[in-house]
Amino acid sequence: MSTPCSVSDLVAEARRQIREVDPRTFAEAPGGALVIDVREPAEFETGHIPGSINIPRGVLEFQVDAHPAVAHVSDPALSHKERALVVVCRTGGRAALSALNLQRLGFADVRSIAGGVVAWGEAGLPLVVR
Repeated sequence: MSTPCSVSDLVAEARRQIREVDPRTFAEAPGGALVIDVREPAEFETGHIPGSINIPRGVLEFQVDAHPAVAHVSDPALSHKERALVVVCRTGGRAALSALNLQRLGFADVRSIAGGVVAWGEAGLPLVVR
């Protein structure tokens, strides 16, 4: 049986196993990566990175292979495991956990935006508000 840990411990462990990218560095050279925002839809609408798509954290892994939990619907963004993916959330925790799981599912080029949408906005980078 494993020793209990905190959410902070889980996020820290994920961050040790993934690549994080600074918001400004990514904005200057996105390299064709697809940005996946793993926040809930209501959060996404309050401001998101231009061109990003919203796949909430709660269904991300299930949408990789058209899992029955999402009515056998797979998001086309997750159909090519060699495509560069950059995951973002509000401050980086959910994105780090998501990036680690995408790596475990076989995605070859996954990164997370350090500090999330909050850091993106603080860097003066554009956000789309709906």
